[in-house]
Amino acid sequence: MDNQVVTENYKIEKSSSWAGNIEDQELIERIKDSEFAKKQIDEGRDYCYFLDKKYYTSNTENNEYVCMAYTLNEPSNLERASVMDIVVEENEVYNIHRISVLRDGVLIDKIPDMKIKVLDSENQSSGGILSSNKKINITIKDLRLYDVLILEDSRVKAFTDRDFLRKEFSKYVWVSPDNYWAYGSFKFTFINDREQKIAYKKSFFRDENGNVLAPEISYLNKGERFVFEEKNYINPVDASREVFPYIDFATDSSWKELSNYISPIYEEIFNKDSLLEYAPNLVEKLNLITDIDEKIQFAIEYVQNNIYYIFNADEMNGHKPQEPAITYENKQGDCKAKSVLLKVILDYIDVDSSIVLVNFHTDFYIKYYLPSLLTFNHVIVKINHKGEEYFVDATIRDEFGLLENRGFIYFMHYLEVKPDQELKERKPYKFPYYCIDEKVEFNAKNTIGQLVLTTTYKGNRANAMRRYFKNTNKREVVDSWNNFLFYSLNYSGDRNGTDVRNIFKDASIDIVSDDKKLNEFKIQYRSTIENPYYTDPKNNRFLMYFDRNVVKASARDFMHKDLTFWHNFDSEKYEINLYTDQKIDTEEKYTAQESTIQNPYFDFTSRKKITKNGATVNIDYKPLVNLEIPQSEFEKFRTDHHMIADSNFGLGVDIIEPGLMNRLKFSFKKRFK
Repeated sequence: MDNQVVTENYKIEKSSSWAGNIEDQELIERIKDSEFAKKQIDEGRDYCYFLDKKYYTSNTENNEYVCMAYTLNEPSNLERASVMDIVVEENEVYNIHRISVLRDGVLIDKIPDMKIKVLDSENQSSGGILSSNKKINITIKDLRLYDVLILEDSRVKAFTDRDFLRKEFSKYVWVSPDNYWAYGSFKFTFINDREQKIAYKKSFFRDENGNVLAPEISYLNKGERFVFEEKNYINPVDASREVFPYIDFATDSSWKELSNYISPIYEEIFNKDSLLEYAPNLVEKLNLITDIDEKIQFAIEYVQNNIYYIFNADEMNGHKPQEPAITYENKQGDCKAKSVLLKVILDYIDVDSSIVLVNFHTDFYIKYYLPSLLTFNHVIVKINHKGEEYFVDATIRDEFGLLENRGFIYFMHYLEVKPDQELKERKPYKFPYYCIDEKVEFNAKNTIGQLVLTTTYKGNRANAMRRYFKNTNKREVVDSWNNFLFYSLNYSGDRNGTDVRNIFKDASIDIVSDDKKLNEFKIQYRSTIENPYYTDPKNNRFLMYFDRNVVKASARDFMHKDLTFWHNFDSEKYEINLYTDQKIDTEEKYTAQESTIQNPYFDFTSRKKITKNGATVNIDYKPLVNLEIPQSEFEKFRTDHHMIADSNFGLGVDIIEPGLMNRLKFSFKKRFK
C-alpha cells in the first residue's frame, strides 16, 4: 500500500485520517462466517461481511468513503466485480485505497492485477447535454468464484469558485441499502466539518409492526458525527410497496432564509442591462405585436425555439445565472439562462413573472426534505396573467399556443425566487378544454365496414402528436392506429395472428388542421374493413368499439403503503357511433348501460342513444389533476375506475341474425335472461 499513482481523475493512495486506517489482520478477523453468514450463503445469496461508509463534508470539499468485503459466490456478481465503471464529475477524484481478495484464508493484493482506463462519459454528452464527466473503467484479472472481495475507496469533490452554493450549503441523502444483501456489519457515519450547523431528518423508518415512525430531526455542529449501525442486518423494507428509509442531511436553514439568499443573485442579473440595448431586433418584433396574449406567445416560443438548450450537469448547482445579454448573443444557455432571458422579455412587455426552482424527479419527497437550495435541479418561469398562474419550461421545444392553451407541466412543489418566500404547493388543476376530443363512426353494410375516426388534440397532447407526426414515417403511424383498432374492435378475439394490414387494407391518416394559437391538432383516420363483425365461438356477431385508453389501469392497479397516487390524467371526450344494416338487440344490458360517476377527483358520464340498427355513446371524462390523492380516499377512487372498466369505456351491439329460428332463439333468450 506504499505505492502512489496519481492522475487528474483518480489516485491510488492511503485513506484520509478522518476515515481511519484498517490493517490487514483486522480485515481478516472481520471476515468470519457467523451463523447468520452461513444461513445467507446457504440460501444462495451473496453476503457482505461488513460495509463501512463515511460521508465527510467541509466548506472546501465533500468526500465519500467506503470500505466493504463481500462474497463472489454468484457468477453475475463476479462479472460485475471484474469490470467496474465509476463516473466522476469535474474536479472530482476517485481514490483507490485498497483492492484485495481473501482466498483460502490468505489476503491477496489485487492492485497489481488492476488495469485502469479513463474515458469520456459518452452517454452523458449529446443533444445539448454537455458534461466533462469522466468514466474510470477498472478491470481486475483473476477474480475467482468464492473469493471475498475487499474494496476500500473514496470520492472527493473539491469546490471551485463556481461551486458557491456547495461551499455555502450541504445536502446529502443517505438511503438504506438494497434488501438483496445481508450484512454482518453495516455502518454509516456522517461527519460535519463545516462552520455551519447541519440538520438531519430520519424519514420512513418503521417500528417492529411495520408502521412508519414520526420523522426525527437532530443537529450536528462542526466536528460532530452521526452514526447509524446495525449487526446481522437485512433491510426489512417491502421494496415494491414501501419507501426505503432515508436520512436527509442539510445545512440548517429555513425556506425564507434560502429565498433571501438566492433572490439578490438573480435580481442582479435581471437588472444588468436593458433588453433594448442588446436585443433591438427582438424588441422591434415585440413592438409590432399589438395583442398582449400574442406577445406572450411570441416571447415564450422565441426563447424555447431560438435559444439552444445546453445542460451542463457539473454547473447546475454551482454557478450564477448567465447574463441575458450573453444568452441572447450566443443563442444558447442552460435552464437558468433561458428562464432569466424569458423573464426579462416578459418584464419588457409588462407581464408579471418570476423564476421558480423545481425538481420534477423528487417532487413527492420535497415536502419531507429539509429546506435546501440543493434539492432543486431545474428552473422554470411562473407567469401571472388575467388572474391565473401559468408555469412555462423555457427548455422545451416545439410547444405552441396562447398561454392558456399551452402544455401543462405536472409538479407540485416549488420555491419562488423572491425575498421572504416559503416552499409553495400548486393548486389542483381542471382543464378548460378536452385534451382528446374524438368522434368514431363505424358503419357496417352487407359484409363491409366503413370506419372514420376524427380526433382533435389540445395542450400537451397536441404538442406530442405534432412531434409524432413530424418525426414518424407515415406507414408506421398508420400501423400504430391499425394495431390500436385491432383491439378496440375486438378483432383480437376472433382473428388473432392476422396481419392488421390485411384487415385494414386501405387505411389512411391525414392531418386535417393545425392551429398553433389554439394549440389544436386535428387528424382523421379512414379504413374499409371486410367482415366488420366480431364473431364469438357460437357464431354470434357483434359490432364493438371499446377504447382501452379510457380505462386507467394505473389507478386500478396501484398498490403502495407510503406513496400517494399522483393524479395526472387528461380530460377526454368521445362520441362513438356504431351502425349496421342488421337488426340489433336494443335491450341488451351492456348496450343500453349508462353511467354517472361523481368522484371528488373526476366526473365521468356515458350516455347512449339506441335505434333498431345501431347506437351512439357519448363519454365525458373531466379529472381534477396535479394532486396527490390521500390514501383514505383512494379506494373509492379505485372502485370508481373499476366501474368505468365495467363496459363503460365504449359500445357494443348484438346482431339479431335473420331467419325464423334465429328470431325464436333471440325471443327465448330475452324471456329467460
